[in-house]
Amino acid sequence: MAHVNHKDTVVSDSTMSTERLHVGLDVHKASIAIAVAYRPSLADEIVIEDRGEIANSPAKLAKVLATLGDEFNRPLHVVYEAGPCGYVIWRRLTELGYACDVIAPSMTPKQPGVRVKTDRLDAQMLARYAVFGYLTPIWVPDTTQEALRDLVRFRQDVTRTLQQHRQRLNLFVLRHGHHWPNSNWTKAHRAWLEDLKFPHPVQQITLRSSLDTLTDIEARLTEIEADLETQLNSWPWQPVVQSLRALRGIDQLAVMTLVAELGDLRRFEAPSPLMAYLGLTPSEHSSGGRRNTGGITKTGNGVVRRLLVECAWTYRFPARQTHHLQRKSRDASDYAKQRAWDAQKRLCGLSCGRWNRFDGIGGTKFDARRLHVWRRGSRNKKTILYGREGIMPAFGEVLDDMQIRLLVAWLSRD
Repeated sequence: MAHVNHKDTVVSDSTMSTERLHVGLDVHKASIAIAVAYRPSLADEIVIEDRGEIANSPAKLAKVLATLGDEFNRPLHVVYEAGPCGYVIWRRLTELGYACDVIAPSMTPKQPGVRVKTDRLDAQMLARYAVFGYLTPIWVPDTTQEALRDLVRFRQDVTRTLQQHRQRLNLFVLRHGHHWPNSNWTKAHRAWLEDLKFPHPVQQITLRSSLDTLTDIEARLTEIEADLETQLNSWPWQPVVQSLRALRGIDQLAVMTLVAELGDLRRFEAPSPLMAYLGLTPSEHSSGGRRNTGGITKTGNGVVRRLLVECAWTYRFPARQTHHLQRKSRDASDYAKQRAWDAQKRLCGLSCGRWNRFDGIGGTKFDARRLHVWRRGSRNKKTILYGREGIMPAFGEVLDDMQIRLLVAWLSRD
């Protein structure tokens, strides 16, 4: 869930809504608690009324709202917190012409001194905060967006189940004295598991059942990924997915997850609100003259945050245009490809320091002792420092632009 673009400021008395009737709903699976709040005029106090509870039924809710509109003769503004009941109520009320907002529960003001909580009190609180403008609405996806997001999240659940089952199977084998010394879950590892023999027949049944279950989960995961690829062809955000694939470290499944979770990225005015929503901004706890900053806040959508962190790790390598990058970005626009290459030069330069030192700065003196930093991913520093005569310059040699570009191209090779 993402917040709507607006400043989270307190609405002053002069700008409070005196015409609308604010209706707070505390929505549960079987019931809905209803409360209303309004200010008769700017000089009057806020009036809050408890309207009881009804069954969670669209027809009954529509009937109650129609009665409230006729009783108060005011336009209604309905608010309720996002929860497990989804956006069914929002879509139904929007179709009926009511102004409705789904509220972010994490942004709702709390009163630490209040120790009493009931459904009716929660509805009254929402109605009262709606009068003052204290509530933060979220962005609601359309039905197509939500359907694809459900499929993406189901794939994540299946992937997590696959990882857990693999871990349990490895521990079962290890517990009985068997250990595979090489990389796990290769073809050789699966063949080794298939050939394992246990002294007791029941243990052999356990192994066989675990391997069969593992095969079923892998088949289901493959099927889901094929369905996602099929749905992409009719998805409105397909051009966005194709453009984002031009970026390094992110491919089709990762892009579909990102777009399905975030939706329309244009609702974020700048990168800073997006990073704050994903919990990638530093935390802070300052008081008085002392300023304390900590790690990232880790608020908001954890799936996208984890995805972006994993993709960012690929920028620790030198910037380059590999065949894989060119192949997966062939459907992207020229602008997206150029932006992806600019991102590589900037981020890889920050990581390795190579592009910031070499790109177009003729007259730089070459220092072989610092090459360890530029090429720290290599396993054979001696070959790098002294090999390839004619390419590696002598210590202290002044390089022109062409020599620098040749050196960069050689250092950036696979």
